[in-house]
Amino acid sequence: MILYYHPLSSYCWKVLIAFYENGAPFAGRMLEDGEVAQEWMALWPIGKFPLLHDPARNATIGEASVIIEYLAQHEAGTFRPIPADPDAALEVRLMDRLFDNYVMAPMQAIVADRLRPEEQRDSLGVTQARDLLAKAYALIEARMAGRRWAVGEAFTLADCAAAPALFYVDRIVPLTPDFPGLAAYLARLGARPSVARVLEEKQPWWHLFPFADG
Repeated sequence: MILYYHPLSSYCWKVLIAFYENGAPFAGRMLEDGEVAQEWMALWPIGKFPLLHDPARNATIGEASVIIEYLAQHEAGTFRPIPADPDAALEVRLMDRLFDNYVMAPMQAIVADRLRPEEQRDSLGVTQARDLLAKAYALIEARMAGRRWAVGEAFTLADCAAAPALFYVDRIVPLTPDFPGLAAYLARLGARPSVARVLEEKQPWWHLFPFADG
């Protein structure tokens, strides 16, 4: 399988963590290379990444959560991103959406604004994003009370989503001191080998993140 990705992309981290948990072999194709970018756009003209191409099955899969479920279906290792229990599976998918839509998305809006020229910045949009993050922090902290991982004792799809979202957003709107449960959870995520590997691999590009010193 071929994964088109960039080592700073939060959604790419999400998929990489799943691959590293699973142990399935894949060929990484980094999008800094012009030839690789052409391949990627030919496969997925919508221009979003990560993107998985599986030549053996003639399949091209976009969207990080779907890629992770595809991996579990076709290259099942020891990692089970979605539990067999239906109620637990729904909770995993809900937490995945909470981290993607209400942590990752507003974080990306703030980063995108920082990258704009000063005269094009959207202070109202940034305020709204920060307000949404405050609500998301409170909701997720309360929902995760007493849990080791996002949905309990097992590391799942929801944790793959949480790791990049919380790592990045903590540089912008810090979790401590108001959300100690989330801060402790982020520390546990950072110590997990799959997450630590992604954090190490991003180092050569980290200076490009506008909040890298935050």
